[in-house]
Amino acid sequence: MKTKILKHFILAVCLSLLPMAMVAKQEAMVSSPSGNITLTTGVDNAGRPYYSLNRGKEEILLRSALGLKLKDGDLSNDFRLIGFSRATKDETWHQPWGEEDDVRNHYNELTMKLAQKKGLQHQLTIVFRVFDDGMGFRYVFPQQKNLSDFIITDELTEFCFKGDPEAWTLPFDADYYEGLWTKAPLSKKQKVCTPVTIEAKPDLYMMLHEANLTDYSSLNVKPIEAKEGYVRLKAELVPWSNGDLVRAKAPFVSPWRMLSVEDHVGGLITNRVMLNLNDPCKIKDTSWITTGKYVGVWWTYHMQHATWGIGPKHGATTENTKRYIDFAAEHGFKGVLVEGWNYGWENDWGKEGDKFNFTKPYPDYDFDGLQKYALSKGVSLIAHNETGGAAKNYEEQLEAAFSLYEKMGIKAIKTGYVNKVMDNKELQHSQYGVRHYRKVIEAAARHHIMVVNHEPAMPTGLQRTYPNLIASEGVRGQEWNAWDGAGGNPPYHLCVLPFTRQLAGPIDFTPGIFKLEGQVYAHTHPHTTLAKQLAEYVVIYTPWQMAADEIENYKDQPAFTFIEAMPSNWQKTVIPMAEIGKYIVTARQNRDNQDWFVGGMTDENARDISLKLDFLAPGTTYKAIIYKDGPDAEYDKNPYPMTIEQLVVNHDSVLKLHMAKSGGFAIQLIKQA
Repeated sequence: MKTKILKHFILAVCLSLLPMAMVAKQEAMVSSPSGNITLTTGVDNAGRPYYSLNRGKEEILLRSALGLKLKDGDLSNDFRLIGFSRATKDETWHQPWGEEDDVRNHYNELTMKLAQKKGLQHQLTIVFRVFDDGMGFRYVFPQQKNLSDFIITDELTEFCFKGDPEAWTLPFDADYYEGLWTKAPLSKKQKVCTPVTIEAKPDLYMMLHEANLTDYSSLNVKPIEAKEGYVRLKAELVPWSNGDLVRAKAPFVSPWRMLSVEDHVGGLITNRVMLNLNDPCKIKDTSWITTGKYVGVWWTYHMQHATWGIGPKHGATTENTKRYIDFAAEHGFKGVLVEGWNYGWENDWGKEGDKFNFTKPYPDYDFDGLQKYALSKGVSLIAHNETGGAAKNYEEQLEAAFSLYEKMGIKAIKTGYVNKVMDNKELQHSQYGVRHYRKVIEAAARHHIMVVNHEPAMPTGLQRTYPNLIASEGVRGQEWNAWDGAGGNPPYHLCVLPFTRQLAGPIDFTPGIFKLEGQVYAHTHPHTTLAKQLAEYVVIYTPWQMAADEIENYKDQPAFTFIEAMPSNWQKTVIPMAEIGKYIVTARQNRDNQDWFVGGMTDENARDISLKLDFLAPGTTYKAIIYKDGPDAEYDKNPYPMTIEQLVVNHDSVLKLHMAKSGGFAIQLIKQA
């Protein structure tokens, strides 16, 4: 009798524990290779998928919802778990160009396969990758019986941040992403684009963004709930004109939603989670992809000294372009950009982009002859392709234009989309625009052409897959210092960009303005000292850097020697010191030798810093050529004074440097034999 009672008791205990066991099987954890970051995911009792993220024992993201809504179904609940699978990867891949030579890609992966219990029993897979410095996840729509063509009407992805951390953001509706990044608690934000840069605490910095934006809509986020202890953000996608967000066909994958996690602010700049979440390079032979510097017939238009369209002040003439080619050859520059060379600029090109012709030059511009002249001097034209947002017109001419450029030996183009919508209907950052940008990049790759994309979709690391996408604009760049009615970019702007927009990818900011007053409006000019203009070349990264000023302004300027010496391809990058929006010092090592270049800049406040050179190789001496603000330099009153000095330094050296208001410094460190 006692034995029977004992058996019944044991059976009852086991049955009471069964629901707990079942719940446990609905959840799994995956940690980064070092174990410092752990992600937990599963489905709750209502079949709703979720995830959370910890750094050690510290919660970073509280439980956050996952899922999507389709036009013909809801993929946010009623799921049962089919199973989990795991994988790991540790590889090092080489960048044809970049802020360092090689990138380590080391992560642990957890895949959660789900199927709905009722109705059409749709299947959904969610893949998580956890790195020591961040994580990413994406939705996978496997091929299945009851899901072929489908339309996403809402993405329900959440990011529930612990506390109410401070964040640097840009409004989602900033034209062409050309706005000012501002700092405020997450709870005070409206809808913003990504990346979102978060200063959670002195040892916790994060960047929320997406990676590998392919055939999908660009990501925005907005707060949907803010309570004591957390702020919940939700994904908001850019729609088609009829309200659809994404049009797809299974099998299909979403972009990665990613978060980088660092314990010091400089780590955000050297974090490579976004790049690693992109596909490996699809271009078999990348030997034709190069880096360099260029000048261009560009700033003269913003100064209103010349016109884009043909006429008495036309800037893109044969004679004028030859001057720029000669200058480039004399100073070791590889490219000359010319805007306004082709038919279409004579129209209202913001509204009549369909009249652009990308193979027909104006009569006063000898396109073929100029390229032959440039090649004879070791230089090449960079063909500017402004579309006015007329994507279809551009696509219809892509093969003809790119075939011509390839035949002529033109290796790079700069594209433009000065219109808030494409083809007078679809938003640039919608799936429509994303598809168009990809067509251009892929067509360019087939013809061995590099692309600098202005008015782009926000970059998401696609340069790993297509390294011919060498840079994008998508920033309030130098041109705002020419005609902005508010006076130009504020002094803090350049100290914010490395930690916000630049985290998404290389920026075509167009630095190097040496004439710092007397622009279109008396009060509108670069709000920097001359030394800070030099610092831009190191701090703001792109593999093709422009000396953007009119070339006559570089004559007899000792500071121009620094730009001549600057490479634009690096084997290592370090951030010795920085505070977002206040100051930054960036050091980069030349990929071709052991020399280093350092750039530092500050906001409207003057600063004195002690810069340790401990990033240099021990036991080696370097000649330091230092370009720094002169004693009386001040951006708004006297921007030109500069002191140039030479020192012998080593790994143990500490440089005492003064930065004027909105000033800076630039240093060339030449390794001695």
